[in-house]
Amino acid sequence: MRLLTLNTHSLVEPDYEAKRKFFVDFIAKEQPDVFALQEVNQTASAPAMPIPLVDYCPCSGNGILLKEDNHAAAVAQMLKEEGVHYYWSWLPAKIGYDKYDEGMAIFSRMPITATENLLLSRTDDYHYWKTRRALGICAGDVWYYAVHMGWWKDEEEPFLDQWEKMSHAAAGKQMAFLLGDFNSEAAVRGEGYDLIARDGWQDTYCLAQHKDDGYTVVQAIDGWRDTPDAAEKKRIDQIWCSKVIPVKSSRVVFRGTQEPQVSDHAGILIEL
Repeated sequence: MRLLTLNTHSLVEPDYEAKRKFFVDFIAKEQPDVFALQEVNQTASAPAMPIPLVDYCPCSGNGILLKEDNHAAAVAQMLKEEGVHYYWSWLPAKIGYDKYDEGMAIFSRMPITATENLLLSRTDDYHYWKTRRALGICAGDVWYYAVHMGWWKDEEEPFLDQWEKMSHAAAGKQMAFLLGDFNSEAAVRGEGYDLIARDGWQDTYCLAQHKDDGYTVVQAIDGWRDTPDAAEKKRIDQIWCSKVIPVKSSRVVFRGTQEPQVSDHAGILIEL
């Protein structure tokens, strides 16, 4: 079984359509069982999609319609044209860059039997950029969450509060995976990464028999530009499991080495 996570940057990314094609070709070739995407955008003012999508599973509590340029919908359609079938769900959390419905998506080869819409931030203001949500899906008997967290030192919307809500929601599941951009550097002690580990979650990178350096950010990116370590390499994109499981490998993808860069983040592909 293989899982993938990627902060896509999607419509904001330069040369978006070419990079989207690189990404879809990779997915069509590798066919991970589940992949989770963050910063999955659509233009808020774009026309709504004219017809319902057969393989789309609306997330409970999501009142925002799919628009014609929705990134996840485009990925799903392009994969379908390649003969690769996924069930998928999308959840917007906020208005991003003043014009996008920005959220998360999860794609699964197995049917999605349930969804979960989690408000993680203190604020529930759709027009405020610090609003945070998590999208959960159940496929088989396992829950998968697409996560895009805030920052540890943010006094207004601290990581600690968001993690407590995330952990509480996932704690009752038989098995759960958290896939995403945690905005918490794995090498920094006493902050978000250590908090997740202290609560019993397992970093699949640490469990992997074979792994690379794990860095998913190698330059200054939005949200980190004003920090002292803005330009340093970071392992902030992670896949956590609620149990200790055997992990064969963990590999950074879309870093410009084996695969082209498609976002300001690289992704993580693990094999269980």
